[in-house]
Amino acid sequence: MPRIDLSLAELWEWREELPEPAGLDAFWSRTLAEAARIALDVTTTRVDTVLTTIETYDVTFTGFGGHPIKAWLHLPAAPLRGDAALPGVVQYHGYNGGRGLPHEFTFWAQAGYAHLVMDTRGQGSGWTNGDTPDPGNGGAPSQGGFLTRGIESPDEHFYRRVFVDAFRAVEVLRAHDAVDASRVAVTGHSQGGGITLGVAALSPHVVAVMPDVPFLSHFRRAVDLSPGDPYAEVARYLGAHRGRTKQAFETLAHFDAAILGKRASAPALFSVAMMDTICLPSTVFAAYHAYAGQKRIQVYEFNDHEGGGAFHTRAQVSWLKATLGP
Repeated sequence: MPRIDLSLAELWEWREELPEPAGLDAFWSRTLAEAARIALDVTTTRVDTVLTTIETYDVTFTGFGGHPIKAWLHLPAAPLRGDAALPGVVQYHGYNGGRGLPHEFTFWAQAGYAHLVMDTRGQGSGWTNGDTPDPGNGGAPSQGGFLTRGIESPDEHFYRRVFVDAFRAVEVLRAHDAVDASRVAVTGHSQGGGITLGVAALSPHVVAVMPDVPFLSHFRRAVDLSPGDPYAEVARYLGAHRGRTKQAFETLAHFDAAILGKRASAPALFSVAMMDTICLPSTVFAAYHAYAGQKRIQVYEFNDHEGGGAFHTRAQVSWLKATLGP
C-alpha cells in the first residue's frame, strides 16, 4: 500500500490547533458526575478455559446509564502471582470487536499483569464476538456503523456511553483485591487506542497509556482524507443530511483524542503506521502532538493498520515494566 499522507519529516513538524467545543470540560464533568451516582455493582464468576497458567473470570459491571457491561478478567494463576498486588492493564477493542472468547485476549496476564478485557457495547459482530448490547442507542437516523449514532448531540452520541463504560472499567480493575490500584494502565488498538486516550484524559487514576494506531482523532481531517470506513460513515451521513456538517463535527469533537489528550498527564507510548489508510498517520500525530503527558511514539514505516503487531507488543512490555515497575 503506497503512502497517501504527509511524510514522516513533515509529521514531526506538523501542528494544527483544533477548535474545542464550548463547554467541553463541563460536559465531561456532568457526564462523569451522573455516572458516579450509579454503583459499579461488579459481579465475577470463575470460568474454565483451556489455559492452565491463567485464571479467568466473567465480569459484569454497571456502565453508562446503569447498563450492564461485560468483561473478562485474567489473572496469573495463584501459584505464579504470589501474594503481592499486581499491576493492571485494561484493554479496549478495535471497531466492531468484542471481548471474544475467554482464551482469546490473555497476553497481559501471561506477562504478569491483572488484565481486564472490556466488551464494547453494541459491537462484537465484526472480527470477534461480544456480549454487551447498547440499550442507550436512540432512534435518530444514522449511517451504518457507530460513528454517526447520536451525532446530532454529544449527549446522545455512542462514544459518550462507551467512554463512560471505559472509565468505569478502570475503577473495576483498581478495586479488585489482587490489584495494586496505584499501578493501572490502559491500552487498545485503533478504536481501542482512541478510547484509551479518552480515558487517559478523564481518569486521574490511570498511570500509563498505550494507544496503538489510535482511531477517533482529528475527525475533520480523517473524514476528508480517509479513503474508506469507518470514517467514510460520516461522509456518507453528511452526503445524505446536507446542512448538518457543523453540528456533526461539533458533536464528534467531544470525543476527539487530539482535543481530549491535552487533559491527560500519564506517560504514554503511541504507535503509528505510515501506510495506514484507516487511521492516517497525520491523525495519529495530531493526537500525539496534543497529548500533554510525557510521551513516545513508535513509527512503523511500511505497515498498514496492523501497525507494529507483535513487534510493538514487545516494545510495550519493555516500556510498561520501566513505567510501572515489575
